[in-house]
Amino acid sequence: MEKVWLKQYPDHIQKEITIPNESVPDMLKKTIANYGNRPALHFYGEEITYKEFGEQAAAFASSLQQAGLQKGDRAAIMLPNCPEYCISYYGILQAGGIVTQVNPMLLGKELAYILKDSGAETIVIYEPLIPVLNEIIEQTAIKHVIKVNLAGHDNQDGLAVAFPDFIKRMIIPPQPITINPSEDIAVLQYTGGTTGRSKGVMITHRNVLANVMQSYEFFQDETKLGKDRCLTVIPLSHVFGMTSCMNLSIYTGAMSIILPKFNLEEVLQTIKDMQPTSFPGVPTMYIAITNHPDMDQYDLDSIGICNSGSAPMPGEILRTFEGKSGAKILEGYGLTESSPSTHCNPHFSKRKPGSVGIGLPSTDYKIVDLEDGTIELPPGEIGEIILKGPQVMKGYWNMPEETSQTLRDGWLYTGDIARIDEDGYLYIVDRKKDLIIASGYNIYPRDVEEIIYEHSAVQEAVVVGIPDPYRGETVKAVVVLKSDKQCNEAELIAYCRKNMAAYKVPRFIEFRAELPKTNVGKILRRKVREESRK
Repeated sequence: MEKVWLKQYPDHIQKEITIPNESVPDMLKKTIANYGNRPALHFYGEEITYKEFGEQAAAFASSLQQAGLQKGDRAAIMLPNCPEYCISYYGILQAGGIVTQVNPMLLGKELAYILKDSGAETIVIYEPLIPVLNEIIEQTAIKHVIKVNLAGHDNQDGLAVAFPDFIKRMIIPPQPITINPSEDIAVLQYTGGTTGRSKGVMITHRNVLANVMQSYEFFQDETKLGKDRCLTVIPLSHVFGMTSCMNLSIYTGAMSIILPKFNLEEVLQTIKDMQPTSFPGVPTMYIAITNHPDMDQYDLDSIGICNSGSAPMPGEILRTFEGKSGAKILEGYGLTESSPSTHCNPHFSKRKPGSVGIGLPSTDYKIVDLEDGTIELPPGEIGEIILKGPQVMKGYWNMPEETSQTLRDGWLYTGDIARIDEDGYLYIVDRKKDLIIASGYNIYPRDVEEIIYEHSAVQEAVVVGIPDPYRGETVKAVVVLKSDKQCNEAELIAYCRKNMAAYKVPRFIEFRAELPKTNVGKILRRKVREESRK
């Protein structure tokens, strides 16, 4: 099929880009040369310039090498957002190591699995999480524990070394490491995938640099090199935060305004005080801001673009947020296996609500049949989205069979059901595994959720399939109401009957105070489904 989406690009934005043969630390070095005195990181009133950032990353790299880290060794980071996260990340890469990103919300078996699977011998960890590590450390290869205490005091933990003390161990500059960007892994990013055990996605130095460059080219008209300010509240341990906040900011010389987690009042006050120019986020963040009664008092005008990713953006929330804030939400798409970004609604061409936009530069994509994925489907037909580009992973860590199933003939099979329109805009329908089949009808949860979100009393909603003796499966909605609104099951079902086909209408509605979410704020549909089937 002709690459019709390329017609959306203006002439001055590259449709195909050339990725230099450089490593991720090389990217930081270039920025230091251009913007050394520019603030790189802002954290609760404290600022670190790019020059200082580079010096601390080099000191960390040197200390790692002196502790025995060799090229290709894995070093884990288990921290909330903080300057030490960025310093550790770049220090590990400069030392020749592979960053193993660990969600700081993990417990017990989950943490043990990642540390064992990666073979990490070093971990940089938030001090309050050390008891969690101690429970499973004997099951792992961990030899070096470097602790970060954001409260400013130090508890003695035996094996653990305080982050500032570890950096001070630098006696000599770090030894130069030869990196092959196309082959050498920069990051192991663990993902649950569609089924089975968690998989370590091997993201190379070239993958990281490519996705940053693709994002910059796509947004270059909205970017002021060396002057922008990015509100970094998405967890850096998540691939979206890693690329769209930390690494893109470093590439463009922007200042990252770092917050450890999403706290609504703190985020709004930070926007008012620091006036960020970009705010990558997820729908739950924008939902919370939109429903804040005093949203218009926090001066959101400085924000030019809000990249929304990780989960579908309800159309009603997009319209309401933009109407109140004046900022543009550009919904995009990606997955861990693509570092992660592949698509976004363009700021330079028409936006289409409900769509995740067009492919980023040097990204190819098409829709194929759901049976064996070999037949390309025409515009409008629903199938699996497959894609290729320089941001696509090397494969899964120590999982050759899973790698061969996902990477086929140069294409990444995403497991997402989608369609493409005549202009090349992509519409994600659902995950393959989220499809509900009731009485032979295919029901896509997102279709039902979009309607439910339009109800004035609904703040959040997730739709799942539950077993039904007659229909095979039936539809259940789990809903969080706005704090100042009321609605009961009968009223919401009646509303759905007026606004969607009868076979899609939820047969059951459960009201909750909150929905389970990942650390990035994505609603955990799988957990809701499991809870609903008990």
